[in-house]
Amino acid sequence: MRVICVDDEHLVLNLVVYLCEQLPEIDEVKGFTESKKALEWLQTNKADLAILDIDMPVIDGISLAIRIKREQPTVSVIFLTGYSKYAVEAFKMHAQGYLLKPVNKEMLQAEIRYAMSSKAVPKETKIYVKTFGEFEIFVDGKPVHFARSKSKELLAFLIDANGANVSRATAFSALYEDIFYDRKMQKQFDVIVRSLRESLNVSGAGEIFEIKSGMMRLNTDLFDCDLYRLLNGNVDAINEFRGEYMNAYSWANITEASITTKYGKE
Repeated sequence: MRVICVDDEHLVLNLVVYLCEQLPEIDEVKGFTESKKALEWLQTNKADLAILDIDMPVIDGISLAIRIKREQPTVSVIFLTGYSKYAVEAFKMHAQGYLLKPVNKEMLQAEIRYAMSSKAVPKETKIYVKTFGEFEIFVDGKPVHFARSKSKELLAFLIDANGANVSRATAFSALYEDIFYDRKMQKQFDVIVRSLRESLNVSGAGEIFEIKSGMMRLNTDLFDCDLYRLLNGNVDAINEFRGEYMNAYSWANITEASITTKYGKE
């Protein structure tokens, strides 16, 4: 795993880099005292994790994280700061961790392991769906590519339905808020449905998607999913949930609130 650390305080930066070098899961760590230098390095290098101070001159940590995620979306972010007042802003941009200074090796290691655990895909499972945080579906450990973003969102909506039959009209109303489901939009939505089927077929997961009598559903017996594990009381899944569920989709807020209330994640 490759890690970058950014902090304008040299002593703090040197400590964090040193602690990272002591962790067996980290192969390489790079330290920067300027956000601009970190961004320049990332133009030609890949990182798995970014540990960022928040209160920095020129480009603060929140802004830096947004720019990093824009260029390398898979980078996990942990904020390390001396001020708890930034916590709300940090989690608004879906940071994977938040630590208050001073930090020690145990604290840092625990937060890094959590941040990277969301990327782990069970190797024994051919098809695995991740709903905690950002939504992704993997086949043989590789993320499925979708030609249309709405097709991916439709799949997410069917995952949320947990195997129940969903009509085209119901799915459309969730994906296209405040747009009337007229004949023109019905045809457009048919394109989305076909694109979803094609993407799943190409990836080798076409068997999970079913359409009968105009109703759509997923065969939940054919894939693994962190949400379903949590609902079945799996302890590991419960511990993995940090109050974030399908972040990109507003309709997912209802399920997020429900499981957050039940499992006490604030």
